[in-house]
Amino acid sequence: MRGVSETTTLPRSVVLALWLQALGASHGLAVRSVTEDDEPHVVLGLPGAEAEQVTLKELVATFSDGPREVCAVLPAPGDPSGVPAAATAAATESGECLLVTTSAGSWAAVPRVTPFGSALEPGHLVTWQVVEVPPWSTLLAGALGSLADAERELRSSLVVATEALDSLDVARWRDDAADAIERVRSSSTASWPVPDLDGRRARVMQLATRLLAIVDLATDDDGAAVNVWQADQRSTALREVERTARRALSAATYAAVP
Repeated sequence: MRGVSETTTLPRSVVLALWLQALGASHGLAVRSVTEDDEPHVVLGLPGAEAEQVTLKELVATFSDGPREVCAVLPAPGDPSGVPAAATAAATESGECLLVTTSAGSWAAVPRVTPFGSALEPGHLVTWQVVEVPPWSTLLAGALGSLADAERELRSSLVVATEALDSLDVARWRDDAADAIERVRSSSTASWPVPDLDGRRARVMQLATRLLAIVDLATDDDGAAVNVWQADQRSTALREVERTARRALSAATYAAVP
């Protein structure tokens, strides 16, 4: 994930889904927001395209016109999270997928990201593969639930995670991890490369990305777990937090545009 801060970032599919819902948004701004420091993105399989390989701007133009449903989905191994079968393998490997339905049909677009360069000068080549899929909204609603459900589950998950981690004395992390957590806590959706977000959507996305960032930091270190049982308990708690946060972030990207 990328584009928010050192420890709190958004998947490309999430940023793209939000821009595809923004009525009257500049196609160029949408592309720049999704691409950021990447090399220009390539799109394969775009419906109606004259060429086999087109630009991300052409994808934005195709999927941001007329009535549409849009959502970003963040699957993981063992948790397809509502991704249609035709795209499940690629989306699970990538960890993200854009779903779009228009009057012409339904599609999944999966970004394949290839890093290059060095740690000091990293770069990314991104290719979006678009495949036609059956209508996905009913399947997705069953997997994700509503945005209100997501907010409730996030808050419950935060309490459970805090208690679980505190019981294992995980607060005694490295100094750099503590600094990173403080940066996560102070992050704001106002700095994200996305259109304006309504209150509940902003709250859900901010809490979900914070939890994902904390899980990422926590899994870098065994903390104070002193035996296999403690490590397993901690891992179980973190997996549940991560699953809840992924699904909530996805639910916050869904919209039906008239």
